[in-house]
This record gives sequence, C-alpha cells and structure tokens, in this order.
Amino acid sequence: MGEELAQTATGQPLDRVPSQAQKLGRKKVMVIMTALCLVVFLAALDMTIVSTALPTMASHFNATESGYSWMASSYLLANAACIPLWGKVSDIWGRKPVILAANLIFLVGSLVSGLADNLAMIISGRAVQGVGGGGIIILANICVTDLFSVRDRPLYYALFGATWAIASALGPIIGGAFTTDVTWRWCFYLNLPIGGFSFVVLFILLKVESEKVPLLAGLRSIDWTGTLLIVGGTLMFLFGLEFGGVNYPWASATVICLIVFGLVTLALGMVNEWKFAKYPVIPTRLFTNWHNVLILLVCFCHGFVFIAGTYYLPLYFQTVLLASPILSGVYILPLVLFLSLLSIATGIIIRKTGRYREVIIFGMAFMTLGFGLFIILKPYAAWARIVLFQFIAGAGVGPIFQAPLVAFQANIHPSDMATATATFGFIRQLSASMSVVLGTVVYQNVLGQRMPELVAAVGKATAEEFVDSFAGSDKDLIAALAPAARRVVLDAFTYTLSRMWIMYTVVAGLGLLFSLLVSPVELSRKHVTHKTGLQQQEMARQEILAAQRQDQRQDPSKPELDV
Repeated sequence: MGEELAQTATGQPLDRVPSQAQKLGRKKVMVIMTALCLVVFLAALDMTIVSTALPTMASHFNATESGYSWMASSYLLANAACIPLWGKVSDIWGRKPVILAANLIFLVGSLVSGLADNLAMIISGRAVQGVGGGGIIILANICVTDLFSVRDRPLYYALFGATWAIASALGPIIGGAFTTDVTWRWCFYLNLPIGGFSFVVLFILLKVESEKVPLLAGLRSIDWTGTLLIVGGTLMFLFGLEFGGVNYPWASATVICLIVFGLVTLALGMVNEWKFAKYPVIPTRLFTNWHNVLILLVCFCHGFVFIAGTYYLPLYFQTVLLASPILSGVYILPLVLFLSLLSIATGIIIRKTGRYREVIIFGMAFMTLGFGLFIILKPYAAWARIVLFQFIAGAGVGPIFQAPLVAFQANIHPSDMATATATFGFIRQLSASMSVVLGTVVYQNVLGQRMPELVAAVGKATAEEFVDSFAGSDKDLIAALAPAARRVVLDAFTYTLSRMWIMYTVVAGLGLLFSLLVSPVELSRKHVTHKTGLQQQEMARQEILAAQRQDQRQDPSKPELDV
C-alpha cells in the first residue's frame, strides 16, 4: 500500500530516488548510525540509571515518598506525553533540525539535573530530559526511514532495539557505580560529553532533504488543539496511574477523576484529529486498516510485557535471591544479551527475505513461553532455569522491537511516515507506563493477601513493613530472620511475583493471537523519499484526499477520513 501510494501522476512530492544512505556513502552512514545509537542509548539509559541512585538522591534533597516517586517518574511521563508532537514537528521543519533540537533539550535537562540543588530543580530537569529523550528516540527511527528503504530498515532498527535493551540493563549498574564511587550527579553529567559528540556528528554529517520553513508559519500550521488534548489527556491518565496507591487511594476522587478525564480528553483529541485538524498529529486514517490496528495491538502487548522483564526480574533477584541492586543488573544480562543478538539477527533475516509475519509470530510465541516460564521461578537460586528462561524470553522480546514497526511502515503512505512512527512509539511508551503501574498493583494486592501468613511468621509490625514497601527488599531484615520465617517470607514474595508473571503471560498470549492475524505486505527495496515542509505537507494532503474520494466513489460505504 505504502509503495503504491507513492506513485503519483506528477512524481511529486514523493519521488523514487536513490536512498539518502546511498548518497552519503557507507562510511558516513556508519558514523551517523553510531551517533544515533549513542543518543538512543542515553535516552534509554536515563529511564533506569536513577533506580539505584534514588535512595541517595532522596536523602540529599530530604525528599518525601512523593518526591522520591517524582524523581523517577517525571522523565517517563514527559517522555510519553510529548512523543506524538515530535513526528509532526519533523514533518514541518525537517528531521535534522528537530533531532538536533531534541538532543539539545535532553542535554539541557541533563545539565539542570546534574546541577540541581533542590527537589524542584531535579524534578524539572528530569522532565526536560524526558521531553528531549522522547524526541531523540522517535526522531532516530524517523531518520532511518529517510535514509533507507523499507527493506533495509530492519537491520538498523535492530541496532536501536539492542541498544535500548543494553542501556536498560546497564542503567542500574552504572547508576549504582556512580553513586557508590563518585557522585549521583554523574548519572546526568555522563550525557554531556557523549550527547555533545553525537550532536556535532549529526550536525556535520546528517543530510536529509528538508524545506526551510519560517518559524511563525510552522508554528501556525501545528494542530495545537489536538496536541494539547492528546498531551494533556496522556498526562492526566498517567498521573492517575502514578498517584494511585501511592499519593492517594485508588478509590479516591483524585485518582478516578484523573484517569477518567484523561481518557475522555484523549478521546476528544482523537475526535479533533478525525474531524477538524488540517494536519493531524495522529491521523485517524492510520487506524482504518485492520493490518495497522493489529500491528499496533502487537506493539502494545510487546511494550507492556517487555518492560516487565527489565523491571520485575531485578525485583525477583533483590527480594527473593537477596542480590544487591548492582548485582541484580548483572543477573539480568542473559535476557539482555540474547535479546540483543536475536534483535540483530532478526533485522538481517527480514532484510534478506523481506518477510516479517513469521518473525512476529515467532517472537510473540517465545515471549509468551518465556514469561510463562517465569511463573515457576523458585524461592532460591536455581540458576539453570533462571538463565534458560531468560534466554527463551529474550528470543521472543528481541525480534518484536523492529519487525512490527517495519510491518506498520510497509502499509503507510510515505507522507504519514513520521506521524505513524511517532504513533507507534507513543503506543509502546504508553503501554510500558501502564505495565509498571499495573504490575505494582498486582504485587501489592497479592502480597497483602498473604498478610496472615507473614504475621504468623514474623509478627504484625515486620509483616506490614514488607507489605507496605513495594520492593519488600530490606535484605538485612530478611537475612536476620530465623530460617523458617525467612522461608515463609521468600515463599510469599515468589508467589506474589508469579501472579504478576501470569498477568504478563496472558497479555503476551493476546499479542500472539493478534500476530497470527497480521497479513504479509511486500517490503520494497526501492526507496521513497518524503520531502518535509509546509508545501509538501499540503501536496501530500491533497493526494490522500483525491485517493480517498476515488475510494468513496468505488465504495460509498467507506467513511470520510481526516485529511
């Protein structure tokens, strides 16, 4: 569909030309991809690097429980909420200036966070980092669409997937090392030299066609109503999830109103995109094809389940095996390394064969199996099964980083490539944010159900301390227990985590069912470049409008879509 739509009577604005990568040459492409991987690494690293530094940071700023939570979540919330806007902005001003702007915003946020001398400053700095980090991740993917044909993209997306996984695993280790041996501020200062190097490389070498658009004209063309509704609705929804059970009870008016009004605001935003927006941030025509909907559902399930592995396996290592935060990061390396290898191998396979459907089914099947096996993890260090189960889960998670995105792009009009890629990233980030919160809810509720056993084993005060603390991992307290009492506590933690793994296995199974319904679309080796700028946006809009009118003449039952 995407390639056919690119053929127009005039040849404009979508021309079949040698790819930008061919124009640049292999050496420059390697340097550019290295720079892109580095900035993606930093953006992904900052999602987890503070996890082991938070206790020290909270002590430094005398943070309350709420402040502790905000230091971690402000990055993730800002990252998820602003993703949809980045794609549309890059369609107006071009990929290069926008990815440089995102990089600069990320570096400014890193500097503010590193220099912070109060809680408000560190939270603000983390939020600014999140805005820039979201742009970096999405714009890196969009730059690949401009540099390479749809057939060649899987390998480069695989590099991003492997980079993301490695950064997620190394984050706690690096954060713990900085906090212990230097200062927690280096969790943020680290970004400056690496990000600065990448900024210079991209500024000099990245060549992507773009029209010069005046600032005011570009700002006027942005769908601000849709942007505010989508960003505002996303923030309200995620705030509700973030506050629930921590700052306010789940049944409180604050939490219920945030979640309900957040969803309503998101719905209003999509109505605006459908009926009123001239250049929508999230075009609703992306959702009119069942192939696209199924791919986005697979993306949602993958994001929901993958983050659980990187978030809750370390929790198992800390609460049950009593590992330190740094050591728990080492224990998760089998998952990360195999995930990375399979991600790269999958990119090579798709590039050579042009087939992605089998890869998606394979990945979802192994992800379902791997997370299902986590259910039977023991309350002791059974290393053979721990490593084997991680290998199986990694074999499933890795291929799904890039295969669904390639399948999505293969069925998209080239003028929608940036907004489609941003929508894909938005769905994945939203699902990951929901996953962590819902996993916490399951953990706390199930552990609360084991309260009578814990009280009988360790006493009411100690049992309440375990239940009220999400980590439940006061290793010194657990180690001081008598062997019989310790066994009861570890059994309770293991059982609680197994109920969480059941939830994630069910979601992975749903993703497997969705993947079976995905249809194959040919991945072309021909590169179709989409020129950015307001004039090109309007020309592409008119092409889509003409194509839809033709479809409606042939089938009057088809609805009118956003254009």
